[in-house]
Amino acid sequence: MRRRFTTLDVFTSRRFAGNPLAVVRDADGLDTDAMQAIAREFNLSETVFLSPAADPAHRAALRIFTPASELPFAGHPTVGTAVLLGLGMGAGAHRFTLEEKVGLVDCTVAVEDGRANASFVLPRLPVEAGTMPDAERLALALGLEPADMRLPGFSPVVYSAGFPIAFVPVSGLAAIGRCRPDAARLAAAYGEGGPRATFVYCRETAEPGADFHARMFAPALGIGEDPATGAAVAAFAGVLMRFDPVGGERQLTVEQGYEMGRPSRITLTMSSEDGRLVRAGIGGDAVVVAEGTIEA
Repeated sequence: MRRRFTTLDVFTSRRFAGNPLAVVRDADGLDTDAMQAIAREFNLSETVFLSPAADPAHRAALRIFTPASELPFAGHPTVGTAVLLGLGMGAGAHRFTLEEKVGLVDCTVAVEDGRANASFVLPRLPVEAGTMPDAERLALALGLEPADMRLPGFSPVVYSAGFPIAFVPVSGLAAIGRCRPDAARLAAAYGEGGPRATFVYCRETAEPGADFHARMFAPALGIGEDPATGAAVAAFAGVLMRFDPVGGERQLTVEQGYEMGRPSRITLTMSSEDGRLVRAGIGGDAVVVAEGTIEA
């Protein structure tokens, strides 16, 4: 059966940058094994499968797969899918709810002159979700020296806004550029049931206007390096509330993908009250790159 698909570049306003995404628009009748096989075929960091929503008041239901496994939630598939659906609704501002494994995700899309930006409210606020190995073992797994993993006020931690991610602060762009993760050593360092993704970040940035520079590695998910990781930036809100709390409303930009030649910019918004995070959201641009059909 021929099924329509669209590819987009997400967290960028120009094609051939950002994080590529495939959206299979006719997923009815596909079982989990078939979806996983299609995701392996596209071989992108994530592939989305769209189906009619269980609740007719919602816009669509999503299932999200990496080349290796299904995810309950991911940021760049949510933003990219929201942009695709919003473009189909025409110019203006659109609000709708997507059904994902993690829960309901409320999205806002602004469409103007054929371009679109989308944002969504986190369906689940970030929480601490595990412990980190000692610095020497972690540094070895990342191809760094323990001295590289120093950023005043920050420490390595595990947080989750849908799935656990290890957050590793480093001193600057030179250190982050030296990262050469070893998949086997990372898996051994984290242990059974530990995080399967590592987000390395610093305050030094490649371009003005960004607040943090980051790289994300997830070999256990079939992703050697990811150009832009909305789910990681979502969980990063918890890291910031722990180590760099700012009361009230806050907006930051995280740049990622520069070492891969796919620069990306992710917007994180946070609202806190009495030292507690009460709301957070992820946003960014996305552009359509290709459309076609796949036999499946």
